[in-house]
Amino acid sequence: MDSSLTCLILFILIGLVKCSVDDQHHNSTRHYDYCVLGAGPAGLQMGHFLSKAKRDYIILERNSGPGSFFNKYPRHRKLISINKIYTGRQNREFNLRHDWNSLLSDKPDLLFKRVSSEFYPPADAFPLYLSMYVKELGLRVQYGVDIGRIRAMQSATSRSYILTDQHGMDYKCSVLLVATGLWVPQEVEFVGSDLVEGYESISTNPEDYKNQFVLILGKGNSAFETAQNILGRASHVHMVSRSPVRLAWQTHYVGDLRAVNNELIDTYQLKSLDGLLEAQLEKIVIVKRKEKGSKKSSGKKHGNEKKGQLYVTLNKYIQDEKEKNSSDVTAEELPGYHIDNFSMRKPYDRVIRCLGFRFNYSIFDSSACPPNSANARGRLPALSPWYEGENTPGLFVLGTAAHSRDYRSSAGGFIHGFRYTVRAVHRVLEQRYHSNLWPSTKLLTTQLQSWILKRIGEASGPYQMFEILGDIILLRGSHCEYVEEFPLQALPQFSSVSGHEVSKHGLIILVMQYGKKKIDYLGRGRAVTDWTKAWKSNFLHPVLYYYDTLPTEEEMKLRPHGWPLPRPKAIHHMVEDFLAEWESPISHIQPLRRFLEHCVQTDLRAFYAESCFRFSLIHRKPPLFCRQGYLKQQGVTHNSLLRQYSLGPGLMPTEQDADPSEADTAFSKYLAQAEASMSSGLKLDFLP
Repeated sequence: MDSSLTCLILFILIGLVKCSVDDQHHNSTRHYDYCVLGAGPAGLQMGHFLSKAKRDYIILERNSGPGSFFNKYPRHRKLISINKIYTGRQNREFNLRHDWNSLLSDKPDLLFKRVSSEFYPPADAFPLYLSMYVKELGLRVQYGVDIGRIRAMQSATSRSYILTDQHGMDYKCSVLLVATGLWVPQEVEFVGSDLVEGYESISTNPEDYKNQFVLILGKGNSAFETAQNILGRASHVHMVSRSPVRLAWQTHYVGDLRAVNNELIDTYQLKSLDGLLEAQLEKIVIVKRKEKGSKKSSGKKHGNEKKGQLYVTLNKYIQDEKEKNSSDVTAEELPGYHIDNFSMRKPYDRVIRCLGFRFNYSIFDSSACPPNSANARGRLPALSPWYEGENTPGLFVLGTAAHSRDYRSSAGGFIHGFRYTVRAVHRVLEQRYHSNLWPSTKLLTTQLQSWILKRIGEASGPYQMFEILGDIILLRGSHCEYVEEFPLQALPQFSSVSGHEVSKHGLIILVMQYGKKKIDYLGRGRAVTDWTKAWKSNFLHPVLYYYDTLPTEEEMKLRPHGWPLPRPKAIHHMVEDFLAEWESPISHIQPLRRFLEHCVQTDLRAFYAESCFRFSLIHRKPPLFCRQGYLKQQGVTHNSLLRQYSLGPGLMPTEQDADPSEADTAFSKYLAQAEASMSSGLKLDFLP
């Protein structure tokens, strides 16, 4: 056969194979039970839980590595999330209270401190940590997949979501978990907004602002971060926004201005040419002033000539608003013509927009798009209390984008908060789709107080997600079930969401919360130390709510302003503590015991074995602690003689008669690890 003919046939065959592969690539659809969109911290955190549960999942990421947002932001490359690696404690759970960057895992050393020891770490360290997290946990992440369209498909029995990438490949998911974060710059439309520079594109070199008059739109952390970077070079830095500056140490909201960024407040209050202003951005106008009689530039600028300066005016002074974004105004249209001491009467060399970010709605079509939330001026999607999109069943939003549930009230928009809300969402998924109950611990009622003190002393979930996640204690008479970190706003749907039922004995809810009274948080009377006035506590402290029945949805809506829960049948505040250690016998433990005894209608005092022995001799029904402990050989006898006295009359069962199945070994194991006894910290009242 002619060699040229052979080559032609071979070329045709290769072309046919390539076309077939391309057609298959474009027309095929990949199926997964769970699709996680985004390989940022929230997406990877969910990936860990799905992987641990051995679920069919995939994490889709448009960039070439995890945490790509942190490759650019924050622009000045310093995180404001605390990385406190020395706490004086070895308790992993407690240490997470002060580690705001690590994700949850079963590996004790998979922590952020491996990549940085700085208290405020460099931003470049975070993608390194996430890459380490992916590698060591073996998470299934597919990079380079840019999803451009998401649509819902409804069948007679189920609903699924179709994700289409830049190559036309479809991914079909039974459950869609959106963890894309917030990365679309938030903008405000006003006359002259085209003359404004964006935080996402400004120069971060302070020398570029040398001797310049700069106006920054916004007063959040990105705005103050930008101002702080140029303070030493700019001649004036002014900041303007709708609201006055909110300080995080005053509001207890970590999204407000942090002290690490607030140097401009000093220069403002000490009158060093910088300042803060309030104005509605929609009503301002940024323009260039028309110079009458001036000659046009020859095209070449002199070295000392500045580029066209920008003036701030108000839209009510603009004579012809039809020409929107007109770059020229007359002197009569400037506010200084009407108000000679107008704060922003001087021209600015630059105006910079630092207004934060918003959720990217553009990839959703109408069948799959969650509605805007009323919180955060529509920047976030509206979600149910269990983080499912409103009107989009099977679509859950994770991480920063799910912050609408606790906007400006807790830490759900930040890693140290949403790592716990992501875990809560996974527990919702396990119950709904796999019939796995929300994890719980079965305790004897006499163990309840110690378990509550344990949680109060170390649990990081309720501590970080205060007033949003709480521990639910289901009372069952002689025992109880302890359900950790349940979304409080989903309480009316507790049974369907968790799989647990509430009995006639009622329930207790443990919440961490701040006081509601506005005070001077640096003033002399800022803290309460008297346990009898614990309800006046201003700083973070535990609060227990007792209900005899599950609160209804209507009761949740009508709860008092600022309360995380409706009015209970009984409530108990544990007085705030300077060390955040609620373990003082008189101020913390004894009032807690009295409250629990009121709820369960049982004596919860703890006794030495000798006291239980004496009770057994003179009472037919010794205290519950003795019945569940000492009389089941869980008491601590002082000597062998006392044990013989108790075995002889049959007051204690022998080893053959004991039923070990009735005792929950988890509690005893915990106490052994903690090097504590059954009655540690609880021995408040003893018989002589």
